[in-house]
Amino acid sequence: MTSRARVLVVDDDPEVRAAVEDGLAVEGYAVHGAADGLAGLAALTAWQPDAVVLDVMMPALDGLAFCRRVRALGDRVPILVLTARDSVSDRVDGLDAGADDYLVKPFALDELTARLRALLRRTAPAEPDGTLGYADLTVDPVGRTGRRGSRPLEFSRTEFALLELLLLNPEQALPRELIMARVWGADFGPDSNSLAVYVGYLRRKLEAGGEARLVHTVHGVGYRLGTA
Repeated sequence: MTSRARVLVVDDDPEVRAAVEDGLAVEGYAVHGAADGLAGLAALTAWQPDAVVLDVMMPALDGLAFCRRVRALGDRVPILVLTARDSVSDRVDGLDAGADDYLVKPFALDELTARLRALLRRTAPAEPDGTLGYADLTVDPVGRTGRRGSRPLEFSRTEFALLELLLLNPEQALPRELIMARVWGADFGPDSNSLAVYVGYLRRKLEAGGEARLVHTVHGVGYRLGTA
């Protein structure tokens, strides 16, 4: 990497914390550790990291409460959550709390660093003018409009909710069940074909000018926003 990105590691297990810190340091990151959520909040303010790697189950202040406090302060620092729980409801809870990605324990350090790199290079966070973007796509959440290159786009409420979720999690395979829960809630059962239908709507709009596909099917999982 050309500059030393600063990563805050918050985990109450000293062995896990040390292993993650050491692994990230070898990869060239500047790393700071905190033993619980309250210490993590203090370090976040004092050290101002570029990303946070965060355990969920911690004393004093757990990972989800940490996320909520950080987002309530208006801080959009990327947060990668480490969790031993892998149900769809757990993933939804993490995203709703403000996490940007999640990694299930036990994990390989290579996967952690890959996900961290994706978070650090992502272009999806809100720009100063409030827009979201990825590759040659930019969208305005207020007006539910956008542009693919110079070509204007308009989206329905549901189309935009789906697209926004993908934009906020670029280059990540989002499970079908998670997308259904976030976009449709309890209104549709797991057998509904609504997701496939709206993915089709989005693709037609995004590719109407012959542009490359951005919304990709991940077979057996769900969908991913990416350039390839």
